[in-house]
Amino acid sequence: MFDSLAFPQYFIFPIIFFLFLHHFRKINPTPWNLPLLGMLASVILNINQLHDKVAQILEKTKGSFMIKGSWVAQYDMFLTSDPANVQHIMSTNFSKYHKGSEGRKRFDIFGETGLFNSDFDEWKHQRKLARAFINHQKFQQLMAKIVPEMIERGLIPVLDHVSEEKMLVDFQDLLKRTTFDFACLIATGHNPNSLSVGFPEMGFPDAVDDACEAILIRHLVPESLWKLQSWLGFGKEKKLANGWRTIDQFWEKQKSMKQEEIEKGMEAKEDEGIYSLLNCYLSGHEVTGPTPAEKVMRDNITALIFATEGTTSIALTWFFWLVSKNPFAETKIKEELKRNFSQEGFNKPPLVRLNELNKLVYLHAALCETLRLYPPVPFEIRIPLQPDVLPSGHQVNQNTHVLISAYSMARMTSVWGEDCREFKPGRWITEDGRIRHEPPHKFFSFNAGPRICIGKDIAFTMMKATAASIIHNYDVQVVKNHPVTYNLSIGFRMKHGLLARVSKRSAQPRHIN
Repeated sequence: MFDSLAFPQYFIFPIIFFLFLHHFRKINPTPWNLPLLGMLASVILNINQLHDKVAQILEKTKGSFMIKGSWVAQYDMFLTSDPANVQHIMSTNFSKYHKGSEGRKRFDIFGETGLFNSDFDEWKHQRKLARAFINHQKFQQLMAKIVPEMIERGLIPVLDHVSEEKMLVDFQDLLKRTTFDFACLIATGHNPNSLSVGFPEMGFPDAVDDACEAILIRHLVPESLWKLQSWLGFGKEKKLANGWRTIDQFWEKQKSMKQEEIEKGMEAKEDEGIYSLLNCYLSGHEVTGPTPAEKVMRDNITALIFATEGTTSIALTWFFWLVSKNPFAETKIKEELKRNFSQEGFNKPPLVRLNELNKLVYLHAALCETLRLYPPVPFEIRIPLQPDVLPSGHQVNQNTHVLISAYSMARMTSVWGEDCREFKPGRWITEDGRIRHEPPHKFFSFNAGPRICIGKDIAFTMMKATAASIIHNYDVQVVKNHPVTYNLSIGFRMKHGLLARVSKRSAQPRHIN
């Protein structure tokens, strides 16, 4: 357990102290609030099952638990998965809670001026621009163009190759490549072609994954410790520093290529469907206005790729694992695809059309259920601007970090019922066969309130198009007994990937049109 995280703080506690805690932690399900050390010791003891430990605590404490701060932590931590608290914080009293300087400090790789880390007026400005970008007619044209092309020219050839060669493939990596190429196209206008038979190295997404691991640790240990590690240059902080350089190099390369295209007038000759955030920035497009400072562009490009690639590929990975464990759900999805996309002649595969994805109700429900159980971003943190009393009766103030656990909320019997831990897509379908709407403060995978994800529809389009194409064309057999658990990160990737074998299916659709 300790070998995986090389932190100096693991050596400051006497061995006998850990043995004492290990003996008694089964008696008391809540973290130990110890003098000076606070919850640090309890976190270390449960580091490899952190999210499940939090879920266990919140289930036993009816959805809310306050951890009083220690001398080394210097702040209180309030854990909650109570929908009433979530609605209060993220919606009703949104203006009284912010990410704050502490949040920006820990998420510093995403910058200070972009949509991801900003607060108040700066956030409103960036949010308005982001919404204008994705609501523009050209963005809809872009989606209609690149999603089918990426599946037909990228995903299908790679899966054909994997199938023909009878290769064992990391399905998580394959999905990561698919969504990374898509994210780059909408963010920068360039396709890095990471989804290709050679499986080339992926600098940017791997660098972001390293950063996300370091960011989680920054939330668990005193600031002085992770800053010391950063200064000494080892462990997770070293990976974050290397990742930062990789992301900056990626940004410089994308900016230079786009500037060169604009200077040569290549953009004017391109298809009208080509439309990217970087091009809008550099050309002074109507949706973004005059070209902003380079830092703003870098921060928002990074955030857009991270939000698009990371969350979508993570959700799809857990989806394929859950479906592989639930043959009934897989059969229902296949029947739905066959029913809605009929054959176009003898042994000729039907086409799954992008504008008809809304027919796939059960597939949509299965994706919702996946997102509920395994939210790509398992928690959110907010800090109150002033003292406040939450619906649960707990008092918080400027010295309280409020952690909303989406992962725990999915495992609350008071929220989702006694079968809350089971994979049941049917819970999302109404009696008349439509998708059941659940309020975002209960289904928190896309955040809630004014900060609710503006790319939700984009994510579902990409997920449904990808999942439908794969399931319709191939059988995916997940390797039995392959260890499946989550990584210790702010993103919910599988720690060991998802090993699988892929084989073609006959008389099935080849691509989305």
